[in-house]
Amino acid sequence: MEKRIKTLYIITIIAIIAFLGMQMYWLYGRYEFSLKEYDRNLSERITACVDDYNAIRAKRPDKSADSLKQNGNNAEVFSVPTFSLKQEYGDTVKTTRTSKIYTYLFSAHELLGLEPGTPLSEGQKQRAMDLAQVQMATPVDSMVFDASGARDESQAWLATSNVQIERKCPFAVEGIDSILHKSGIKARIRLIEADSMVWNTTVTDHISVFSPALTMTIPYSELQGKTVCITSQINPFDVLPEMWQALIITLLASCMLIICLVLQFSTVLKLSRLDRMRNSFVTTMIHELKRPISTLKMCVSGLENPRMMEDRDVKKELLSETRNALDNLSAYFSKLRDITFNNVEQIPLNIQCVNLHELFETVASATVLPPGKTVRISNNIDKSVEVSADRSHLYNILNNLFENAVKYSGDSVEIKADAIENNGNVKLHISDTGNGISSGDLKHIFQRFYRGKALAGEQPGMGLGLAYVKLLVDAHGGSISAESDEGKGTCFTIRLPQ
Repeated sequence: MEKRIKTLYIITIIAIIAFLGMQMYWLYGRYEFSLKEYDRNLSERITACVDDYNAIRAKRPDKSADSLKQNGNNAEVFSVPTFSLKQEYGDTVKTTRTSKIYTYLFSAHELLGLEPGTPLSEGQKQRAMDLAQVQMATPVDSMVFDASGARDESQAWLATSNVQIERKCPFAVEGIDSILHKSGIKARIRLIEADSMVWNTTVTDHISVFSPALTMTIPYSELQGKTVCITSQINPFDVLPEMWQALIITLLASCMLIICLVLQFSTVLKLSRLDRMRNSFVTTMIHELKRPISTLKMCVSGLENPRMMEDRDVKKELLSETRNALDNLSAYFSKLRDITFNNVEQIPLNIQCVNLHELFETVASATVLPPGKTVRISNNIDKSVEVSADRSHLYNILNNLFENAVKYSGDSVEIKADAIENNGNVKLHISDTGNGISSGDLKHIFQRFYRGKALAGEQPGMGLGLAYVKLLVDAHGGSISAESDEGKGTCFTIRLPQ
């Protein structure tokens, strides 16, 4: 049975560890998935912030035109891009795209036929730009890029527009940082200029799950190879709320399973303990019954002998031994009966006045001492101390404590008894110099069938003695407590009402 319990214990531990490992692996996968979703959402937010910043830059006035105005030139500068698409056909279709950006210098007042210095409205400025695109003059600046790497014509045209935006309003770290901050994104920002054109955004997801960070490299002027590198540190606690339902379900399921396994194993241990208690109870009961039964058999055999019956002293001794054996059997069965009561009020009591000094002397003289053991008895109870109690039950209480002091001790033991009367109560102290009781066992000694771990296998017994003592004390309306110093002895204190 013990081997099976150990095997079950090991299997239970392995099952719990395996289940927790599986749950941790599943939670790690779920966290990884949630982290990737968070990365994707964060990358979309960062991209939107960059697009918003580019839109703001596109709406800002041309700085080169402002500089011309500040120099006293009454002119408007127009950047008019031209885009050409050349396709060559062969075995395969090869598309060659060339992006050209020209800067023309026009006088808005001359185009509109106005006097120099006349203020221009927004409508007049737009009309001047329309006229400028018709009357192309010699460009003051030109930029030509090979846009063949663009995905399609729209991407090439957007890249051309971004070059113009960068010329008008250069990309600034402070500008994009302000927009990211408004969106609740904290990031490190760097501007990088590559040796070649950059057409696509690159996203580097988190490398570490414990300190994740998202890095994005976004081109803001593809044809010039200009990019912005944005690195945003991710707080894992921002990811956990997205998986709180899975966490709660997993924790509840794990707790329920572990509790079930622990309760199952606890039940098996209790059943095993009950089985050991049952076997010990049967063995001890047989041992306890064997002695009075053997005495009765011997006495009956003596009564059948005519010669022994002729001797009056022998006959009287046999009858006395028979009576003592029957009294022991009766007391033993009374103990078994009383210990089964669930309510102390069910125990019958024959209350009478009992002298504690005389009762302790009776118990001490009736106790059978094992050979080779020295027992010193000190009866310090005042001869006048009396208590109202059931004499037989009080005798059993003292007898149990006396027998335990003798049983659980070395080659010699001293047993002391004293009593104190106080406010209608009697405090009876029974102390010994025996083996003592460990602190771990001391709080369980009054439980039924409990036996101390240190001496459970060395002395026969059922673990009912002290439980029986407490039951009888409670039935009298009293209380019992114990103090012990392991290796030095034990002192029991019984309080009984007078």
